[in-house]
Amino acid sequence: MKTFILLLLVSLTGGCATVKTLDPVYGHVNIEHRGKRSYCKEIPRVYSGVAYNARKLNGEPSRTPNWGNSLSGVPFFFFDTVFSAVADTVVIPYTAVQQYQKGNIKVN
Repeated sequence: MKTFILLLLVSLTGGCATVKTLDPVYGHVNIEHRGKRSYCKEIPRVYSGVAYNARKLNGEPSRTPNWGNSLSGVPFFFFDTVFSAVADTVVIPYTAVQQYQKGNIKVN
């Protein structure tokens, strides 16, 4: 049972913004929401999951609502932000060192 729960948690974190930004390929991430890119050029490594989700709101607005990735009209990334805040807090020792050594994460 413990193995099943562990595998379930690992599979659920695959979409977590913290996991996406913890060690990005070539120090770059893509930030999109509903096919629209973010206007932001970089995000900090410390609390990068929360910053990633917040930057989704800073982009070209969509004229058509898309409720496919939502729960009762609330987009998924609002829920992900809560879990990312917890995960970002846990990995602060790692991300603080990475921020000092490598600087901010570039956004494509």
